[in-house]
Amino acid sequence: MSDVVEQDDATAVELTAVKLLASREHSRYELRRKLVARHPDGALVDAVLDDLTGRRLLDDERFAESYVAQRTRKGYGPVRIRAELAERGIEGALAECWLEAAGDRWTELLADVAHRKFGDAPAEDMRALSKRGRFLEQRGFPVSLIRRYLDDVKAF
Repeated sequence: MSDVVEQDDATAVELTAVKLLASREHSRYELRRKLVARHPDGALVDAVLDDLTGRRLLDDERFAESYVAQRTRKGYGPVRIRAELAERGIEGALAECWLEAAGDRWTELLADVAHRKFGDAPAEDMRALSKRGRFLEQRGFPVSLIRRYLDDVKAF
């Protein structure tokens, strides 16, 4: 009888996990946190996650690739994306791999994001320049790229 209950619990955990994965990619850390909130048996959740990983339904590398692409499309920089990946349980080396893959596009992305927000007009005073810098910093771009951009748009 106990084996049947465990199989039913495992099936319920797996069903919940697959439903969550069907909506979007999840990191193992995120998915575990969500599953443990619904099914408190941590060992059972880990066993199901191991099985899903073995069947390649759950893959942190695929999640990191997808997440970096999604956040880049939304105009976020590498500093912020790296922090968000860490919050989602993605180790530093894996995050760096996908952030470095974007390479030289960060400068182009920063210019595009700034253009969408501030247009083509140069910054006429220090206040306007500071506003642009703060916005780009909150978006997660490195200070070195922000300084280079600000030097280019300074009109005073």
